[in-house]
Amino acid sequence: MVDEVGEKNVIQVVTDNAANYKAAGEMLMKKRKNLFWKPCAAHCIDLMLEDLEKKATLYKDTIYRDRKITTYIYARTALISLLHIHTKRKDLVRAAMTHFATSYLTLECLNNNKGSVIRMFLSDQWTSSKFAKIKYGKIIASVVLDKMF
Repeated sequence: MVDEVGEKNVIQVVTDNAANYKAAGEMLMKKRKNLFWKPCAAHCIDLMLEDLEKKATLYKDTIYRDRKITTYIYARTALISLLHIHTKRKDLVRAAMTHFATSYLTLECLNNNKGSVIRMFLSDQWTSSKFAKIKYGKIIASVVLDKMF
């Protein structure tokens, strides 16, 4: 890309922190003395959060349960509609499997909308739905309605 846009038009290159990108960045700086390579700060933070999740089982278990809740809801359009009724059309942040920072955004979002999500699972619409009667729906409801949620 530097060749394509011209070295004089590039000051810094920011990439992922993978070993191959680090090696390429170092090679680029050796070859082109006026260029700088830096790892992506967001990726660095993401890696720190990944380590935290691996080492702190409280976070790992909580994030796992939160992913199950959001995945269950967002896989069913009827539940998305029901969620929107209870959250006044707000969506929940859903964690991406490879982006650990979004796990913490999901935790924050579920915490901020905790009352609405609980009301959704206590509502007549939920209890009379087919989802409330199936095994996995019961599991998700029990997670949301647990006092530890």
